[in-house]
Parts: sequence; structure tokens; C-alpha cells
Amino acid sequence: MTESFDLNDFNEMNRKVIAEFRERGGRVGGMFDGFPLVLVHHVGAKSGTERISPLVPLVEGDRIFIFASKGGADENPAWYHNLVANPRTRVETGAETYDVVARVLTGQERNEVYARQVAVASQFGDYQRRTERTIPVVELERA
Repeated sequence: MTESFDLNDFNEMNRKVIAEFRERGGRVGGMFDGFPLVLVHHVGAKSGTERISPLVPLVEGDRIFIFASKGGADENPAWYHNLVANPRTRVETGAETYDVVARVLTGQERNEVYARQVAVASQFGDYQRRTERTIPVVELERA
């Protein structure tokens, strides 16, 4: 069971995080203090509306992995569906913005990357334990 939340509060929180990210060259305090953050641009699969989601990635060299955890909810976040429908997009990492192509990882590759994320950010292990779905892992490959 997941906690309910007010979508307007969530959207306002995201707007503040995005503004702080841009003002501070990719660093954000609060609940994201000490974690890397990327801004993932995506286009609504149904609406066609452009959106931006701040996400905690696993960055390994030039590789960026993001996790459709939604805090352990029983459904995937909207940004995941949007990237599956429209995989060509862009990201902001600190002061750099560039085009990427989203690729959903599967099988052993997915499991290995997710385990590496849990090793550096243990809350991702908690998210997986909260849900019966397998949390998707997406690699954002520079285009």
C-alpha cells in the first residue's frame, strides 16, 4: 500500500528542486543533499506535453542509469511510460544539457545495475521491497 499525496504539492516540490538545481549548477539540498541528481526531460505519451523530472541516478563514467521506483509504489511513474513511448530526449547534469536515448535494461543487466544503485543508495532496496513489481532500470545513452 502506498501513501496518497497531493499532486499539486508534488509538482510544486519538483518546480523548486528544478530551480535550485539550475541555480546551483546541479546541486540540491533537502532530501537530495549528498545525492547526484539529473533532470530528465520527457514528452507525455498521451498528452504530448513536455515535462521535466528530477531523479537520483547512478552515474558510472559516461553512463547514466535512472530507476522507475516511484518510492516503491505498485505502478511505474509517468516519466517511465513517457520515455518508453518517446525514448529520444535530453538530460541536464550540472551545467550541461545534452540529447540522450532511453533504453530499458532487462534480465541480468538490469539486476546488476539495480544492485549497484542499492549499494550506494540503500533506499532503492527499500523501494523494491515495498512492491511486487520489478522496478525498471533505464539507461540514458548520449545521442
